[in-house]
Amino acid sequence: MLTQNALPDANVPDADVARFADDFLRLSNAAPGDRIGIAVSGGPDSVALLLLAAAAFPGRVEAATVDHRLRAASADEAKFVADLCIQHRIVHQTLVLDALAAGNVSANARKARYRALNDWADARGLAWLLTAHHADDQLETVIMRLNRGAGVTGLSGVRARQGHIVRPLLSWRRAELVALVAGSGIIAADDPSNRDDRYDRARLRKALAQAGWIDARAVAESAAAMADADMAIEWTVHALEQKYVAVVDATVSFSVGADEIPVEYIRRLVLRCLRRIDPDARPRGAALSRLNETLRNGGTATIGNVIARGGVLWTFGPAPPRRKTAVSPTN
Repeated sequence: MLTQNALPDANVPDADVARFADDFLRLSNAAPGDRIGIAVSGGPDSVALLLLAAAAFPGRVEAATVDHRLRAASADEAKFVADLCIQHRIVHQTLVLDALAAGNVSANARKARYRALNDWADARGLAWLLTAHHADDQLETVIMRLNRGAGVTGLSGVRARQGHIVRPLLSWRRAELVALVAGSGIIAADDPSNRDDRYDRARLRKALAQAGWIDARAVAESAAAMADADMAIEWTVHALEQKYVAVVDATVSFSVGADEIPVEYIRRLVLRCLRRIDPDARPRGAALSRLNETLRNGGTATIGNVIARGGVLWTFGPAPPRRKTAVSPTN
C-alpha cells in the first residue's frame, strides 16, 4: 500500500511520490515487504532519491553514505546525510573506505563504492539498492562514450537495472530533483568536483548547459533502447557460444570461420573466450578489433594474460609468464 507524504517536515508532492513508486516498481517488480537501500552522497540528486523513496515506501528504506576520504569535506557531507536521516527517522550508515589502489582514481573509487554498498545491502538484508542517476547523467554518459567510439554496449549508457541495483530516476531531469529538495527546505551538499574542469564530465556538463536543443529524456530513451538491443544480441551470442565454443582443460577453442557470422557476434564471442581464461579481461574496442584481425589472418597475439592463436580454429589459453629482465651485478 503506497502511503503519500509519510516523511515529517518533507514537502514531497504526491504526484512525484506516485511517479517515483511507479518507476521503481516497473523496474524491480519488488515484493510488498522488500526492504530498500538508498545510496546517498548528500548532493541534491541523491537527497531527492532518499525523500522520494522514504515517502513512497515508509518504514522500508535505509540509507548509506560512502566516504572515500578523497576530499576534506567528505566527513561533513556524511554527517549531513546522517543528521537528515535522523530527522526523517531513516536508518543510516556511513561506510568509510580504505585508501584506493593506485591508478585511475575515479574508476577505482567507483569499484570500491559499489563493493561497499553491496556488502552493506547484504549485511542489512536489503533486497534492492537504489542510486540517483538521472536523465542528465545518462545524456553525459552517452555523449562521452560516443566521443570514445563506443558500440552498442557502451551506448546503452547507465543501465536502469543491474541485478538488485536499480536506478529509478533515469527519466527525471536534474532540475526536477534540485527543485524537489529545495521545496522540502533542504540545502544539499555541494561537491566542487562537479565543476572542476580537470574532469571530462564537468567540462561536458558546462557545454551541455549551453545546448538547450538537446532533449535529455529522449537520449535516455535511446540509451534504454540500446540496452534492449544489447540484451537481444547477448541472448543470440549465448546460443552461438554453446554451438561454437569448447573448453578442454586450460584451452578454449572457437570453431567458426570468421566470415560465417556477423562481425559483432565474433567480437563478443572472442571476448567471452578471453574471459573464460582471464575473468578480468577488459580489452578496449580497438584492441579487440586488432586481435580479431590477427586471428582472422592466422596469426598469434597476446592480450593481457591470454595468448590467442588464429587459423581455422581459434584457440585461447593462459599466456606464458613474462620474462624478467636480468640485472647485471654492480661492482
